[in-house]
Parts: sequence; structure tokens; C-alpha cells
Amino acid sequence: MRIVQAAAAVVVREDGRLLLVRRGREPQRGRWSVPGGSVEPGETPAQAAVRETLEETGARVRAERELGTVRVPAGAGLVYEVHDVAATYLGGTLRPGDDADAVRWVAPEELPRLETTDGLLEHLARFGVRPA
Repeated sequence: MRIVQAAAAVVVREDGRLLLVRRGREPQRGRWSVPGGSVEPGETPAQAAVRETLEETGARVRAERELGTVRVPAGAGLVYEVHDVAATYLGGTLRPGDDADAVRWVAPEELPRLETTDGLLEHLARFGVRPA
């Protein structure tokens, strides 16, 4: 099994809305998730989460702390080990980029109505980002 280090930013505005992207590529194309991607050589998960958020959403964020790690199977013996990082929104103009085909702020009560990536809602509850 091959494990790829990845990072994702969990960005919650002061009004409680969460920054989400709709995945434009597999795995789980068309589903909503937090912005993220592979950690590049020499990067920390926090640095990767900040970079990926800018690339995928146009939002500038500051990494605060790691919330936890999630293993995401991607088929053919590939697993992404995703380090979820709490991040503070600093500004920017939202626009989908990189491998996202849409980006938006989502109110917590909207989350259950969206088609999200496998396990996202449970992980957000575990991290204390949304009610269980």
C-alpha cells in the first residue's frame, strides 16, 4: 500500500460558515469537501493546507493548528493520509481553481443537504467544527 501525505484546511468564518470546494477530479468528483491536496517535498501539512486553499479557492488563510488525521482510500493500493488543519480566513476573492470546479461558504445547517465526500460530516463533528 502506498500512502500519500496530504493536507486540508478547515476554514470557518466568524459567522460560522465553512469554506468548501466541489471536487473537479477523482476521487469523489462532484462532491463537496474542504480544500486540500498533496503535501509537496519540504512542506509541512500546515504550509500545504495554506497553499492548496489559495490554489483551489483564491482565499488567503493562516494555519492555526492541526485538528487530526484522516486516511482516505483512493483505490489500487493508494491511501491519502490527510492532515486537517484549522485555518483563519484572511481575505481574497473566491474563485474555483486547480482541481475544484466550484467554491462557496456553507452555513452549518446546509451541510447535511450537500453531497459531501465520504466521512466529511463525521470528521467535522469529531473535530468540533459542527454538531454531531
